Amino acid sequence: MNTLAQTQNASKTPARATILRPALSVLATLTLITGLAYPLATTVVAQLTMPNQANGSLVVDENGKVVGSALIGQQFDKPGEFWGRLSATGNKPYDGVNSGGSNLGPSNPALIKAVSARIDALKKADPGNTRPIPVDLVTASGSGLDPDISLAAAYYQIPRVARVHGIGEAQLKALVDRTASRPLFGYFGEAKVNVLALNRALTKLH
Repeated sequence: MNTLAQTQNASKTPARATILRPALSVLATLTLITGLAYPLATTVVAQLTMPNQANGSLVVDENGKVVGSALIGQQFDKPGEFWGRLSATGNKPYDGVNSGGSNLGPSNPALIKAVSARIDALKKADPGNTRPIPVDLVTASGSGLDPDISLAAAYYQIPRVARVHGIGEAQLKALVDRTASRPLFGYFGEAKVNVLALNRALTKLH
């Protein structure tokens, strides 16, 4: 019996080795391809072909200082600034680590409270403005990081910003139009304005 058991165990050992060897080879190969070669190749290609986007679309001022990213919004709430969308990233607005929407339904009291507070802030900053408030000024985006607003949202804020800086509204509207991004080929997407870019252009103009 012992001789038979030893013979059976001896016969199983080569079989196990035969199965284990190719499995380890496949694991090592895929690890090298997907864990090293592919990330390295995509990084090199991205840095060569689109370094700005690959590095986060960073916005740099005239002194070489990074002032933000074209892809992530910032908190602007001064009367002389164009305001962006609300952020739903918790206590720290536009926090990339906590990116996400509020997930609140239209009848949720918390959403109604946030929208009402934003409306009150807009009216307090510009009490003479009786225009309808664009919806993107009182709601957050799905990511909570949206850096852009609609043209309607930018136009709505022109009277307030113009009054604070003593700039003509027509001149400020021209600035908004110059800063705006238009739909691709005139059809795909909507016209929008990057709030950081607009406020930087406003600073240069003022």
